[in-house]
Order: sequence, then structure tokens, then C-alpha cells
Amino acid sequence: MMIYSEKAPAKINLTLDALHKREDGYHELEMIMTTIDLADRIDLVETDDGRIHMDSTSGLVPLDERNLAYRAASLLRERFGIRQGVRIFIHKKIPVAAGLAGGSSDAAATLRGLNRMWKLGLTLEELVKLGAELGSDVPYCVQMGTALAKGRGEILRPLPPPPPCWVVLAKPPHGISTADIFRRLDIDRISARPETEKMIEALSRSDYPAVCRLLGNVLEEVTLEMFPEVRRLKERIRRYGADGVLMSGSGPTVFGLVDRESRARRIVNALRGFCRQVFAVRMLGIPEELSARGG
Repeated sequence: MMIYSEKAPAKINLTLDALHKREDGYHELEMIMTTIDLADRIDLVETDDGRIHMDSTSGLVPLDERNLAYRAASLLRERFGIRQGVRIFIHKKIPVAAGLAGGSSDAAATLRGLNRMWKLGLTLEELVKLGAELGSDVPYCVQMGTALAKGRGEILRPLPPPPPCWVVLAKPPHGISTADIFRRLDIDRISARPETEKMIEALSRSDYPAVCRLLGNVLEEVTLEMFPEVRRLKERIRRYGADGVLMSGSGPTVFGLVDRESRARRIVNALRGFCRQVFAVRMLGIPEELSARGG
């Protein structure tokens, strides 16, 4: 039995801006994302029954067409006339509904893994295009690394990785619906927007203090108003000594950037009594570091 394994790393947003509402109902986005060393693992095994089977270590993951990884397998089977089925096993490490693109990364890993397993010979660009049919974060998760994403998230430009540092992540117990947050976002009432170009310059210079200073996310205003505990968590991480603090995506996960592992561990220990899901991980800004695969 041949198992094809793919790493599915989480992402954080260094910036997230919503420029305007598009005619198709989505928001025109401009955001800088980078990959971190917190990852699910996707194991794929071919079956001969022509069906998609799913299983996971987490009871919070839907095991049917509500799951983006299921939809990724379904898309490839239909598009390329694949007769074989597949068993998809998700070893879940990334918190669910957390603003870390866990579901999107699982779908992207499924696309990459099935491309190998079914010998489809698709290029990265072709996989990115297929990813755009599944969800806004999937194209980025196919490519990984550090990137500027525009449009709905499907227009990608690779960027230099952030300076080496530690990321402390803390997720409050509840999940958040991204669609819900975007519905409540009033473009005309955004009080502060991230300076995307300045962040790109800071990354080019590998300027850690500037990266910390320029973190920004327009969805914070909406989520912090709805969930005051996310605001308190953000203040706590800053008070405990992180150099830069931001909510990732639509939340509720908040991350802090720290330049030394010892400080990251101290912040994690301080947060443990306040928040059950706390992690200290490294940045993984470069795609080569991300392609650890089994098989």
C-alpha cells in the first residue's frame, strides 16, 4: 500500500487589507501572508472503489463535501476523468476555524499529493488555478512561502521571507466564520489600513523592527468588537513582551513575533493559564523548507 504524504502548513497574515466590494460579492483583497512551522499532514492512499473516503485525528473536521480537501479530490477526479478513489487522512495540528488557513492548506496539500499519486503532471501554476476554484486562500497555500496576494487571493507575487524569528500563536476556544466577519466589514468605516508597500520594503531589507511595526489587519476592528476576549488576548501578548502583535486572517487566533526562543517560551507559559491552544513556532518563509514529503 503506497502512502503519499504532504505537509500542510498554516499561514499568518502580516498584512490584510480589503480595498472595495467587488461586483461578484467578494472583497478585493491585498494581503501579505507567510508560512509557519505549524502543519497538518495529509496521507493519501489510492482505492479502487471510485469513491472519496476521509478520516481525521480531529472530531471537528467535516468528513464529507463540506471539507475543502474532499472538494479538491472531487475536482481533480471530475476534471481529469480519474476512475480511482482515494482515502484522505488528515493528521490535524492546526486549530480549526482559527484564521490560519488550516482547511485551505489541507486542500492545497491534497491537490499537490494527488497530482503526484495520479501522475497528472500539473505545474504549480496549474495547481494554483485549480486552487482558486476551491477557496480564496487555497492558491496561496498551494504555492506557500511568503507572498503578496491580490484579487480574492488568487493573484500571487512571491516576496522575500520575513527575518528569522519566533511566532507565538494563541487561539481562543471559539471558532469564527470568515464569511460572517467579511459581511460585517464596512469598507467606508475602516479607520486604519496596513501600509502594504512599506511592509514589502521591510521584508526586502529583512528589517525585523519595521516588520513588527507594520503589522496590520482591517478585519481586526470587526472581530475585536464582536469578541472582546480577542482584544484582551492581543493586549496580553503585547504586555508579555512580543515585539509585534496581530490577529491572523478573520481570527480569532492572535500571534506575536519574538526575536528569541527563550522569550517565546516565556510568553507561551504566561498564556497557558488564559488560553488552551498556544504554540511557539518558527517562520517558514522559503518554499524549499516546506516540501518535506513522505511516500
